[in-house]
Amino acid sequence: YLCNFNVMVKTLHRYVKYKFALSFAAFVASKTDSSQEDGVTSWCCCSQTFNEHSAIHKHVARTHNAELQQLTQATYERLLMQLEEAPETQQPNKHQTEAVDISAWIPDVSHISEEQLKNGPGKVLLYYRYCEVEDPHAICAWQKALCEKLHLTGKVRVATEGINGTVGGTNVAADIYINAMHSHPVFKMDKEDFKTSDGGAECFTDLKVGVYKEIVPMGVDPDVISYQLAGVHLEPEEFHKEVEALLAKGDLCSDTILLDCRNFYESKIGQFTRCLAPNIRKFSYFPDYVDQNLELFRDKKVLMYCTGGIRCERGSAYLRSKDVCKEVYQLKGGIHKYLERFPEGFYRGKLFVFDERYAISSNNDVISGCRYCGCPWDLYELCSTRFCCQLVLSCPSCRQDGHTACCPTCQTKGQAQGEATKHHKEECECTDGRPRIPQDV
Repeated sequence: YLCNFNVMVKTLHRYVKYKFALSFAAFVASKTDSSQEDGVTSWCCCSQTFNEHSAIHKHVARTHNAELQQLTQATYERLLMQLEEAPETQQPNKHQTEAVDISAWIPDVSHISEEQLKNGPGKVLLYYRYCEVEDPHAICAWQKALCEKLHLTGKVRVATEGINGTVGGTNVAADIYINAMHSHPVFKMDKEDFKTSDGGAECFTDLKVGVYKEIVPMGVDPDVISYQLAGVHLEPEEFHKEVEALLAKGDLCSDTILLDCRNFYESKIGQFTRCLAPNIRKFSYFPDYVDQNLELFRDKKVLMYCTGGIRCERGSAYLRSKDVCKEVYQLKGGIHKYLERFPEGFYRGKLFVFDERYAISSNNDVISGCRYCGCPWDLYELCSTRFCCQLVLSCPSCRQDGHTACCPTCQTKGQAQGEATKHHKEECECTDGRPRIPQDV
């Protein structure tokens, strides 16, 4: 009963958050200045006029948060009273409180040898599925048991909004994993939903499976900005034609933006021709980037892309929520699927991947250079300074000369022998010199 009660409490909290979001939206809408003409929208509140969504949102969050919280609290208390007054017939029964038996979701591999599961040619799978997951902890337990049984390594994120994973193993093990995901009653994924590349279990150091708020960390509550608000999905062939038309117009094209919503170190080694690649370090910085550049997107058609498509789901939804773009499209399946269809298309350079390989390629173009000498180079290595997690592009010649750190500060630290490091995360010129999210966002 306690387990089921906890589930009810979590559900109640999600409902209250949803009500808060509705109250927030309704409050903002009530401040719309109806006297405006020519389709221009503004908001009047506290004797001030706001011309941007982000401005009125910040004002309401700062100034009227207490009022909205009071309304939400009242809703919360009413719901609690309704639960307390509910008749016993509505209380959870014994069947509902039993733990989910995940063994039914584990495929029988008794006919397959351990040798086939552990050794032999392999691949890396990249996938996601947005759907309603009522018990993410049960799914998490199943994923961990399934991956361990198949000797898969990698990362899997589970949330109430779905699942996101990248795992590596033998071809035999990977195919069994795909079939398990296909037959699971919650996900029912198709083989086309998986992006594959050469690799295996050695591409990851271990297996990490966990329950999170979001299956892709954008830092925005999924109950407020849902993937269901995402832009129009374009198949690789359709996206290719759109990019082709954009390039044909050249500098004369001012109404379309080809937007790379990945991190700067990803787009640095590979990107679509004539794309806009924001200088952001994390995807959680993307919403702030949008807020600070709303005029850039105003009345534009946006063609958005990322590695496998998942960041575009939430990123396009956030961009659409600002109501400034004329149209928002996204590449279905991401760069992975595009390169399967157009290996020598408009995407040039390497595709960054979040495992020990760092990058995979389908063409021979090198669009980036060595951090020290500037010669063409696009193979990342971790900074050689202990505990620094920055990636560095350093060619073999420069590495031979001892240039193996991400910046001069780390290079100096790395040369010091027996240096005692107190922190597990280094701060250097790379981290200090890059933009961070402002405190008021």
